[in-house]
Amino acid sequence: MVTSAHEGMHRIFQDRPEILSPVFGVLGIAFPEKAAVYAIGTDVTETRPIARHVDTVLRISPSDGDDFLLAVEAQERRDTKKESSWPYYIAYLQARYDLPVLLLVVCRDRATTKWATGPFACGARGWIAQRTHPLVVGPDNLPVITNARTAAEKPAMATFSALAHANSPHIDAILDALGHALAGMDWGAASYFFQFLESALGDSPAGAKWRDIVTFVNYFPGRGTVMERAYLEGEAQGEARGEANAILRFLEARGISVPEEARDRIASCTDLDLLNHWLDRTPHVESVDDLFAEDPEATVDHGGA
Repeated sequence: MVTSAHEGMHRIFQDRPEILSPVFGVLGIAFPEKAAVYAIGTDVTETRPIARHVDTVLRISPSDGDDFLLAVEAQERRDTKKESSWPYYIAYLQARYDLPVLLLVVCRDRATTKWATGPFACGARGWIAQRTHPLVVGPDNLPVITNARTAAEKPAMATFSALAHANSPHIDAILDALGHALAGMDWGAASYFFQFLESALGDSPAGAKWRDIVTFVNYFPGRGTVMERAYLEGEAQGEARGEANAILRFLEARGISVPEEARDRIASCTDLDLLNHWLDRTPHVESVDDLFAEDPEATVDHGGA
C-alpha cells in the first residue's frame, strides 16, 4: 500500500534536488557541484506486460560530465519482488534513454536497509548473468540533525532526515530543531517544509509530535499564524500569491493531480480568507475536487421547476 510517508521519501528528491549532494556524500560518492536535475517519466511498462512504475526518476546533467539517470525507490519493508523488479527498472531505463542508471533506495528501518543493500544476482549453475547493487540510505547513514542552526542552513536535508528517522528515538529532537529553524524563516521559504512533513508523517507518532510543534509556533491560519503575520507585514497581493503557490506545492507533494483549470483558479485567487480555507484543507483532501467542495463561492444549479 502506498502511504504518505512512502510518497514523501522519494518525492522530496523531485521537489528539493539540493539534498542529492549530501545524500550522495553519506554514500561516499561524489555528486557534481553544478548539475541540472529534472524529473522524467516513471512509467516502465512495456506494451503488453503488467504495469510497472519507478517511484521517482531524475535525469542528472552535470556541467562537467555526461548525463545519467537516478531511479529513487522508497522502501518501508522487505519485498522480495523488488529483487527482480529493480534490475528490470535499471535495464529498461538504460535501454530507453541510452544513459547509465543508478538506483537509490530510501529506507526508514535498519532491517529493510540491510536487505535492500543486496547485491541481487540473477544466474544459474554457478554463472551470474546480472548483479544489482543499489545505493541505500537509511537510519544508519543519514545524519541526525538536532541542531536548529544546522536545520536552518539545510532545511531540505533536515526535513529528509526527519522523515528517514521518523521511527527512531531521536525523532523528537529532530522535529524540535526543525520546528525552531522553520519558525525563524521567511514564510515563503518555510511553508513547503512545514506542510510536506504534515502530509508525509501522517497519523504516525512523529506526525502527532509535528502537529504539536506546528500548533506551538502558531503556524496554521486562524491562530495568529506566520502566514497571517506575513500578510499584516507585507502586501496582500504578494501574500495571496504565496499562499496559492503553497497550496499547489503541497498538493503536488501529496501526489494529487491538479488540472489546468483548477491550477488557474487557485493561482488567480486573491481572497485571503478563501485561500486560507483551501490551505487548511490541503493535508486532508483526496482530490482537487475535495479542496473546492466547501468553497463558499461555489453554487450548484439544480434546475428550475
